[in-house]
Amino acid sequence: MDINEEKFNQLFGKVFADIGGAMGLFMAYMGDQAGIYKALDQAGACTAEVLAQKANVDERYLLEWLSANAAAGYIDYNPQTSEFGLSPEQAALFAHEGEPTCLQGFFQSVITQVMESETAIETLKTGEGRAWGDHNPGCFCGTDRFFRPGYQVNLIANWIPAMQGVDEKLQQGGKVADIGCGRGSSSLLMAQHYPNSTVHGYDFHQPSIDAAKAKALAAGISNVEFHTISAKEITDRDFDFVCIFDALHDMGDPVGAAANIKQCMKEDGSFMLVEPLANDSLEENLNLLGAIFYGFSTTVCVPASRAQEVGLGLGAQAGEKKLTDVLTQAGFGNVRRATETATNMVIEARF
Repeated sequence: MDINEEKFNQLFGKVFADIGGAMGLFMAYMGDQAGIYKALDQAGACTAEVLAQKANVDERYLLEWLSANAAAGYIDYNPQTSEFGLSPEQAALFAHEGEPTCLQGFFQSVITQVMESETAIETLKTGEGRAWGDHNPGCFCGTDRFFRPGYQVNLIANWIPAMQGVDEKLQQGGKVADIGCGRGSSSLLMAQHYPNSTVHGYDFHQPSIDAAKAKALAAGISNVEFHTISAKEITDRDFDFVCIFDALHDMGDPVGAAANIKQCMKEDGSFMLVEPLANDSLEENLNLLGAIFYGFSTTVCVPASRAQEVGLGLGAQAGEKKLTDVLTQAGFGNVRRATETATNMVIEARF
C-alpha cells in the first residue's frame, strides 16, 4: 500500500507532539508529587540551586526536571539570570491545588492508569471485569482532585439551580442522597451550603467512604452521613433530591440502580444525573474530549461495569439518548437535559 507522504508527515507530527505531551504530563506529575511547583510558586523566580534547597530535592536531578519543563513551556527560564519561574497562568495550571484551573488531579488519574498498564492490557485481552477497588489508590485520589474543583464552581451555582424547585427545598431543609460519592467532595459541598438539609453519601468502595468520613470530621460538618453500600441496595426512603456524579456509566446495572433510586425518592423529588459530555454517535465524538473519555472508559469505566452484575458497560461516552433510555426503563416519566458545561451534561429525571 502506497503512503501519502503529506498525510504521513501530518500524522507523524501529531504523534510526535503527543509523545512530548506524554513526557510533559509525567514531568508535571513528578513535580506535583515532589512539591516542586508549590515551592517554585512560593519562592518566585530562582535558580536550581536555590529551589533545590526550598523543595528539598536533589539539585542535579532538579536541573534536568526544570529544563524539561521549560522546554515544554510549563515554566519560564531566564538565560541572563539562570532563573526558573512560574507565570500566573502556569501557576494556575500546575501549582494551585483545589482551584478549577489546576489539572494535577487529571495528570494523576492518567499516570495511575499507566502504572498498571499490564493489568489493563490483560483485561483488554480477556474481556474480564476489573473492579473499581482494584485500581491503584492514586486513581481514587486523582479522580477526586480532578472533579472537586468543577463541583466547587458548578454544583451550587449552576447545577442545583437548574433542577426544578430543588434549591428552595434544600434551603428550607431537605433530604439528599449523593450516590457514588467517592471521597465525599460533592456531599460535603452540599452539606456546607445547605445546613438545614441532611446529606447521605453512598459508595460501595470502603476506602473512599473512610476518606469521606475523615474529611467531614476534620471540617466539622455534622449534617452529612456516609454509608458503604451499592446503589441497588440502598433502602433509605423519602429523598427530596438524589444525585450521581460521573458514576452511573460505571455501574453494572444502571437501569436497576436508577429503578431503586426512584423507589427511594419522594414523588415530587428530583434525580440529577451528571455524566461526561458526549454526542449520541461515535462519529460525533471523534475529537480530543472523546479521545480522553474513551481512553478512561477502556481502562476504568467499562471494566468496572463488567466486574458487577449485568455488566451493561455503558461507557464514559454513552450520550444523552442512551442515558435517557436507562432512566425511562427505570420508570422515570420526565427526563430532560437541564444544563451542561464544557465537559459534562446534567440531566434531570422526575416521576
